[in-house]
Amino acid sequence: MSITTIGIIGSGAMGTGIAHIMAQYGYKVLLSDMNNEHLVKAINSIENILDSKIRKGKWTEDKKAELLRNIKTTSDLNDMKEVDLIIEAIYENMDAKSHLFSSLEKICKSETIFATNTSTMSITKLASAVNRPERMVGLHFFNPAPVMKLVEIIRGYYTSDEIIIELAELVRSIGKESIEVKKDTPGFVVNRLMLTQFREALLVLEEGIASVEDIDKAMTLGLNHPMGPFTLMDYTGNDIALDTLEYMHSELAQPNWAPPIVLKRIVNAGRIGKKVQKGWFDYKKG
Repeated sequence: MSITTIGIIGSGAMGTGIAHIMAQYGYKVLLSDMNNEHLVKAINSIENILDSKIRKGKWTEDKKAELLRNIKTTSDLNDMKEVDLIIEAIYENMDAKSHLFSSLEKICKSETIFATNTSTMSITKLASAVNRPERMVGLHFFNPAPVMKLVEIIRGYYTSDEIIIELAELVRSIGKESIEVKKDTPGFVVNRLMLTQFREALLVLEEGIASVEDIDKAMTLGLNHPMGPFTLMDYTGNDIALDTLEYMHSELAQPNWAPPIVLKRIVNAGRIGKKVQKGWFDYKKG
C-alpha cells in the first residue's frame, strides 16, 4: 500500500511536530484533537517556526503556503475513515490509547496502518485492542520531530514484516533514519539507554557526589554530549521522566529502575521543566 494520507491524533508538541515534517515532505495530513483551541495553537506554532525560517532566509512564503495546504484539522475522529496511516500522539496512558485504537478500527479502512508514538509502552498490549494486530506498530519520533533525525520502528508480537518495511521507507522519505526495535520491551532502545543515564545522574546528585551543574558539565565536556542529563530532563519534562521511570520499574520489576527520591521531590514542588520555566534550572527571563 502506498501511504499518501496520514492521520495524526493529538496536537501537542509531538503531534504538531510530526504533522509539520510529514506535510513538509508532501504528505496530506489530517491533524486531530478533541480541543479545537489546541488545533489552532498547533497551526500557529508551525506558522511561527516557518516565519522564523523565512526571516533567516531559510524558507520562502511559497513553501510555507504549500506546507500549510497539506495540513487539515478536525475534532471529529470519523474524518479519519480514508487515511492510510494513523499516528497516535496522545498522552501516555495505556487505557486511553487502547480505547482510541478500538474506536479508530471501527472508522478506518481495513488497510490502514495503526502506529503509536509512545516512548515506552507495549505495542503488543495496544494491539490487543484491535482485530488486526499485524497492522499495529510503534513509530517513535523524538522531540522536536522536525529536527531530530531518528525514528524508532517497534515491532509488536504480531506486527507484519510488510508494515516494518513500509514504515522504514516512509521514514527515509522524510529525510530521517530509522532503527528497528525487534522486541517489544519497555523503553525500546533510546529511552532505555537515556533513562539509565538519568537515573545514575540523579543518584550521583542524591548521594552528594556532585552538583546538578557539575554533573551536566561532566557529561558535556567529559563525554561530548550536546547537553547534560539535568538540562535534558528539564527540556523533556521532569514529570515525564518520573512517570516513565515508574512505568519501567513496574513493567521490569527490577530495583535498578526505581525513581530516586530527588526526582519525586522536584516534581512534587512543581518544578517540572522548561514548560513551566523552572526545573533543575530557572528559565524565567529578567
